[in-house]
Amino acid sequence: MSNIVNVSDPFYIDFPKRVSQIKEAMARQNIDVYLGSRLRTISWVSDTFCPWRSFIIIGHEGLPTVFTFVIDVARIADESWLGEDNVMGYAPMGGMEQISAISDYIKDQLNLKKGLIGIESGMSNYLPEGFLTQYEYEQFREALPDFEFVNSYDIIDRLSLIKDQGTINRFKEASRIVDIGHKAVYESIINSGYKDKTETEIAGIATYAMRKAGSEWEWSFTGGNEIASGYRTGLAGCACTPASRRKLQQGEPLMADLHAMFKLGLGDHSHNYFLGKATKRQRWHADNFLNIVKLSLKTYQTGSSPSIIAEEMMRFAEQEGFTEYLVPGFEHGIGMMGDEWRIGLNQGAIPYWTDPDHIYQEGELLICAVQYACPDEKIGFRYENPILIGKDGCEPLSKFPLKVEEIE
Repeated sequence: MSNIVNVSDPFYIDFPKRVSQIKEAMARQNIDVYLGSRLRTISWVSDTFCPWRSFIIIGHEGLPTVFTFVIDVARIADESWLGEDNVMGYAPMGGMEQISAISDYIKDQLNLKKGLIGIESGMSNYLPEGFLTQYEYEQFREALPDFEFVNSYDIIDRLSLIKDQGTINRFKEASRIVDIGHKAVYESIINSGYKDKTETEIAGIATYAMRKAGSEWEWSFTGGNEIASGYRTGLAGCACTPASRRKLQQGEPLMADLHAMFKLGLGDHSHNYFLGKATKRQRWHADNFLNIVKLSLKTYQTGSSPSIIAEEMMRFAEQEGFTEYLVPGFEHGIGMMGDEWRIGLNQGAIPYWTDPDHIYQEGELLICAVQYACPDEKIGFRYENPILIGKDGCEPLSKFPLKVEEIE
């Protein structure tokens, strides 16, 4: 079970407090029912992974109730702090599909005949975001004709921005597990061990080591553990390299971007190698990459912003003569499972994207992400690492050494 009832446990999270905060925000906006449909919302409130299309209903009284596909109800009830009385199933039968089940619950169990329902609507570049679809919205309006609907996704986004200590500790543990995966990869490729291995084999070696250490899932929706070798490391702007069946070859770069999950906290770290002795030109690229990663990590702190950091990094790249190889973005957001991409709140010029002028606050967690790509020379590097924003700097959660290693 993922439920932590011991308040002294380092991974304890006060979920009833989270629910109270949501209800207070609902009251301020005169919302009678919160109909959450995003994966991030369900993770943040229920403390369990819901892979099927799911919803969470929050009224002013009592505990939230999760609605998920009937085949997964028992498992979610077992793992969530909510328990079996507050996890319900829907099924493809008359009056039991999700629209009817949820609408009847609002009217009969919450005893509401009219009012304001807060929903989660919008857009995302992240596939499993979970915004309410147009069809679902139309069907709920038809099933609940005396209710009004208002977009209220920002309630969860505001409350989940600053991480509590239990969440931070979960992320730290996930990062520790990722480092175990990197150690296993390193030990498998040294002393010419990389010869005849494929990218998929490297991914499997990392997965096995991390699973033994307690990882619940290679959480990335971009192919689990992302492994690239040779020219694939330099695909321009590439931040999605599911492992292929390509064999590793001497003289080429290798990038291992590993992912782990611990109690819905996410670990994400990339490490880079040369398989054999690097040429002078390859080393030049590698040193450029390492220097800008180090500078990025020094720049993240309270009061900074994505645009400030990007401008400083691009100035440095121009000064050192490698601007053309740098993807001009240096982070992506992170939260509990399902909250992977956006940073901060949706207050920028483009709705539902990261606000480039979002001001970082102490206690935020995000991914420092640097992509360096030179496709013409079939070389590239990637750095990803969760960082905890502090007053005067940041703490990288993965402790694996920052280097581009040459494997003899």
